[in-house]
Amino acid sequence: MPRDTLTRDQIVQTAVELLDEEGLDGLNMRSLGKRLGTVATAVYWHVKNKDDLVLLAGDHVWHEVELPDPAAVDWRTAATTMAGSLHAMLSRHPWLVQAFGSYLFYGPGKARHDDHNLAVFEAAGFQGVAADRAAAAVFTYVLGNVLGMAALDSLSKRLSRTGKNPEEVIQDVMGKARAVAMDFPRLRTRLDTPSADYNAAPEHTFEYGLRALLDGLEAALRRDPAPAALS
Repeated sequence: MPRDTLTRDQIVQTAVELLDEEGLDGLNMRSLGKRLGTVATAVYWHVKNKDDLVLLAGDHVWHEVELPDPAAVDWRTAATTMAGSLHAMLSRHPWLVQAFGSYLFYGPGKARHDDHNLAVFEAAGFQGVAADRAAAAVFTYVLGNVLGMAALDSLSKRLSRTGKNPEEVIQDVMGKARAVAMDFPRLRTRLDTPSADYNAAPEHTFEYGLRALLDGLEAALRRDPAPAALS
């Protein structure tokens, strides 16, 4: 693709696709240029470097999170929808979870999400810092639920790049972990359940935890109809 027909939007969208397939370590200007049908130097006319590109790609995918209107649905429905959509977005793009440890993300995509998230909890009755705390509690819960998946994705890609079979490596480790678990009664009873798989949890664990968290926030609203900042 000639430089004069290349756009930043095309570069960012292609970078997202490459990141999804190869992870953070698999993104470089040469591979991106090849995928775009141009040379790496043409990409530099639109983005500064790889770090700049990761920031742009990261903000781009925040636009995928659904933002239900808190005036059209109750606050719990809106909060549940946003949390579920955020979980799905981070699951589609595990490299973003990994990048949180190395990049400071900002931009209109993330700001759009954060502003709307606060609006949902303000609609519920939380005020000021209390709304910030409620929004942060739900966000960190969602993030914690995708960390294991993101770590496994990163591990699998790293093993593949070294020529190893990720499934074989994980199965070997899990065999050793099962042997250790035999000495622990509660773990031993779960060895033949889905929970025994690597990074596994029972079905609907995310929904169960989110519901429990929102139950707690709703109980706080009942105790204090207009919770504000704690002293």
